[in-house]
Amino acid sequence: MKEMKEWKIFFLITGIFFLFYFFPLDLVPFKGPVFEALALVKWYAREHVLLCLVPAFFIAGAISVFLSQASVIKYLGPDSNKFLSYGVASVSGTILAVCSCTVLPLFSGIYKRGAGLGPATTFLYSGPAINVLAIILTARVLGWQLGLARAVGAVVFSVIIGLLMHLFFLKEEKERPDAQGFQVTDMEDERPLWKNVLYFVAMVFILVFANWGKPGVGDTGLWSLIFRLKWWVSGFFLVSLAYMVIRWFERDELGEWVSSSWGFAKQIMPLLFLGVLAAGVLLGRPGGQGLIPPGVIENLVGGNSIFSNFFASIVGAFMYFATLTEVPILEGLIGAGMGKGPALALLLAGPALSLPNMLVIRGVLGTKKTLVFVGLVVMMATITGIIYGALF
Repeated sequence: MKEMKEWKIFFLITGIFFLFYFFPLDLVPFKGPVFEALALVKWYAREHVLLCLVPAFFIAGAISVFLSQASVIKYLGPDSNKFLSYGVASVSGTILAVCSCTVLPLFSGIYKRGAGLGPATTFLYSGPAINVLAIILTARVLGWQLGLARAVGAVVFSVIIGLLMHLFFLKEEKERPDAQGFQVTDMEDERPLWKNVLYFVAMVFILVFANWGKPGVGDTGLWSLIFRLKWWVSGFFLVSLAYMVIRWFERDELGEWVSSSWGFAKQIMPLLFLGVLAAGVLLGRPGGQGLIPPGVIENLVGGNSIFSNFFASIVGAFMYFATLTEVPILEGLIGAGMGKGPALALLLAGPALSLPNMLVIRGVLGTKKTLVFVGLVVMMATITGIIYGALF
């Protein structure tokens, strides 16, 4: 009975996905916020689900099943070495080309596996914010000063936010059942560490190279070369992963992996689609218009006032940015008169947060922790934007 119910849920979610994927927008007889919402969800389904979210769900499922709880607690747990745990979590984005939604199953996986709230939220912010591809693109398109400020600000942000979250909820962390009663020696990996490392590296590289962004016009460097070879590289790692799965894992383990991955997908996908719909209605798409006209936003983020930086942070926090899309959007806004300070504030708040992202975080952490996390991101983005705008 339970298995039949799971299949019904699977077919329902898959059916909704394909409905949006093939939705005939050309036949919609009206324009406006509702049209923008439908168009945004269709774009999201086509460009972001299969290559970004699906691999992320499998990585999260693998973390949950194959990464020993002892290892998570050792490096990211509440009692782990703070320098090591926050250092590892804060630079995670340099190898993950993920957005604020793709990082969610990964965050949920390590948090439920026993990671401390501080390192977990550091990872949650750093995953999409310290995306090395986005930072390089920011420096190339918007200037090296903004690219450097984004990189430094994001690393510092992630650590400070994680430490503050740990301090604010220290009592609750100590009482959290996930982190109690486990010592590093309680569990041992069933296979050598190097096999687990290669297994996770293969999945991460599939995620990274399959989503490698298109280079700019005239770019003939390494970025362009990797883009031309992205499917060959992704295919190589996919074949390598298949070999590892067949040779190194038992049937029961693979069943647990698929089940765990499906659990994350079932929890996150409905909230994501609802959130993207809401974001489309309110803010529209790049070049489109939701209930809040883009001209109003542009008029409110000029200069370097406290309000303009705060407003840029708020808009960035609620607007959905897929990986790398924030750069061309900001290029247009800066051309329309957006100040440098608000631009950095949006860069620091936008890619790490979104309305769909917040809905899912609330399901993992609860309302209070989610509000504090969002508040910290917005506040720090605002302050950093003001400082940067004053300097440059």
